[in-house]
Amino acid sequence: MSLLRCLIPSLLLILTGFAHAEQALQMSAELASPTTLSFNAAPPPVIPRLPDPSQEVKDDLPPIPTIDLTTPPDDLWQRMRNGFSMPDLDSPLVADRQAWYLNRPDLLKRIFERSRRYLHHIVAELEKRGMPTELALLPIVESSYNPLAYSSARALGMWQFIPATGKTYKLQQNAWFDQRRDIVASTSAALDYLQTIYEMHGDWHLALASYNWGENAVGRAVAKNRAKGLPTDYQHLKMPLETSYYVPKLQAIKNIIAQPQLFGISLDPIPNRPYFGTVERSGNMDIALAARLAEIPVEEFIALNPAYSRPVMPTAANSPLVLPAEKVQTFLDNLQSHEAQDKPLSAWLTYNLKKGEKLDSVASRYHISTARLKQLNGINVRTKIAPGFALLVPGKDAIGYESIAARLPQTPASPPRAAKPKKGKAGKFHPKNKGVIVKIRKAPAAKPAVKPKKR
Repeated sequence: MSLLRCLIPSLLLILTGFAHAEQALQMSAELASPTTLSFNAAPPPVIPRLPDPSQEVKDDLPPIPTIDLTTPPDDLWQRMRNGFSMPDLDSPLVADRQAWYLNRPDLLKRIFERSRRYLHHIVAELEKRGMPTELALLPIVESSYNPLAYSSARALGMWQFIPATGKTYKLQQNAWFDQRRDIVASTSAALDYLQTIYEMHGDWHLALASYNWGENAVGRAVAKNRAKGLPTDYQHLKMPLETSYYVPKLQAIKNIIAQPQLFGISLDPIPNRPYFGTVERSGNMDIALAARLAEIPVEEFIALNPAYSRPVMPTAANSPLVLPAEKVQTFLDNLQSHEAQDKPLSAWLTYNLKKGEKLDSVASRYHISTARLKQLNGINVRTKIAPGFALLVPGKDAIGYESIAARLPQTPASPPRAAKPKKGKAGKFHPKNKGVIVKIRKAPAAKPAVKPKKR
């Protein structure tokens, strides 16, 4: 009896399972059989067929424009924009500098026009090194793209190298030429320096601050903030007023170039091709002769070869001639014809000063003024003149020495004095910055900022 009582629940479970299985099979059969449908039931909903998308696109619609970065753009400005890769700086100082530049459209136009000679070379060099192309705008901040610019800190050239840093980066400097003004040499040195200080800090904003203030000064400012547990980025460092405005200036120019239409600026296109080419030379050559062989004005020649301070380009300079690209072959053809006639490349002479001889007598002998003789030889109040001093004097066939000497760039004996910050009418400081007086809306109430130690 007890055995039967135990088996009854199990039998009930088995019978229930069979009943459920039979019911499931019956429901499946009804769903599968069309005869189970009732004629009085509502018909199933009709799902509309979607049209073929390919039939909806009209053939006369214009294609969607695409940007092909593998094809170089025709405009150099666009090529530069494609290479912008530096983190943007967002601060009130950027807006302040944007307003400053936008309120001076004539100044911007002159700077952009001057940059046309050099911009393609700099952008190409930056791309070779994998560097942000907005660095090609840095000479606007440094010198307004003027290769003859000279600052109160004795910084010279488009990239504004001081003598010591110029020597560190192998830029030759003497009475005959100064490679801090040389377009090709100074650009190479500036990019080398920027790469070095970027690798030092790992941050482009700090690298730029170092370019203006000095890498050691920036390093100390970073260390001081780190010791205090403060942020060590550019905007949080305590720095001179000029340096605090330095990166915002570059960012402001970058913003204007990136979207000129947004600011109501019209940028004249710059052809995306080299403006100049180079020609190696193996001996002394007169500047006037080189310009004549290239069939270009002397002013254009000096703008492309601003390193020379004398009418003769010495062999020791070891720098190639820089000529407009379309004039390179003209120069080579005319040079070949000139040499075929056995004509000299320089008509200038070197005269060694004798014991007791005065500059006045030498100038009279070569039919030039004493002032011009001094200018030709870079003689100023600091120049020590002694017997044996080598003077450059014009030969009888010297080409236009008077006009050439007057136009050649010279390094002043003394740098221009820096303007001291003055209080404006509203009691706000106006710092000296690259020869431009800028208005500061909010300035520290303490003493004026210390002048940066330029590189």
